[in-house]
Amino acid sequence: MEEALIEMYLAGVSVRRVEDITEALWGTKVSPSTISELNKKAYVHIEDWRNRPLQGGKYPYVYVDGIYLKRNWGGEFENVSILVAIGVNEDGYREVLGAAEGMKEDKASWISFLQWLRGRGMEGVKLIVGDKCLGMLEAVGEVYPEAKYQRCTVHFYRNVFSVVPRSKMKLVAKMLKAIHAQESKAAAREKAKQIAAALREMKLKEAAKKVEDSIEETLTYMDFPYEHWLRIRTNNVIERLNREIRRRTRVVGTFPDGNSALMLVCARLRHVAGTQWGNKKYMNMKHLDAAASEACLAG
Repeated sequence: MEEALIEMYLAGVSVRRVEDITEALWGTKVSPSTISELNKKAYVHIEDWRNRPLQGGKYPYVYVDGIYLKRNWGGEFENVSILVAIGVNEDGYREVLGAAEGMKEDKASWISFLQWLRGRGMEGVKLIVGDKCLGMLEAVGEVYPEAKYQRCTVHFYRNVFSVVPRSKMKLVAKMLKAIHAQESKAAAREKAKQIAAALREMKLKEAAKKVEDSIEETLTYMDFPYEHWLRIRTNNVIERLNREIRRRTRVVGTFPDGNSALMLVCARLRHVAGTQWGNKKYMNMKHLDAAASEACLAG
């Protein structure tokens, strides 16, 4: 009951409404003072968790994304962006590394977010996976210049589809997937050239240009162990969490402010992190260690 009360309050449900809901569900009306105490307790616990030092050692793979929720700002409704980072540690387990309000999800927001993560202990990053959103690529280069960037292939496909007629979408999807089905970066580049030429023959010049301009940033995963490719070429690990968050926040509609949106998102992330999601090994990192050893020997 306590967890349900906290979630309702974090979601911006009014005290009076919480009283009505508790009476309907449990036959007992919870007092406003009890709700207020639970609210304070929840905020403290979540903020402590959100700002905790990261103690997983190094995080070779990091996935980042922004999730948009509605908030009330001075009587007007607008989007608030919550930036989220998931890491895979040296032992191959997933961790929720952080979540913060991103305002406009621009370069300044991403730099601030990544610096905050680095300050809390997000080190040893070899690859950052994300969508090519405004300023994010530049922010990665400034805060983690030693890390490589992988553009999520699914987001890349969606971007190409935006200039493709619906009648040709299935065919184009098959063509694009053929690029990332190649077993080497050289072969993928060659296939991309063939696909771009084929798209031009189909009178899809804009789609061809998108492939030519962006394909390279979608192939970075090929610099890493083959056994990890399926896990690191998309942002699916974080997209699934985002769907869970949207499912839980859809009933809220509009949040009273950005902080309440952030608190509810963090409450869900903390809950998921404590389940099998965070306790089940996601990757065998020995493959990465072996690749690093081979690179040292070759050097």
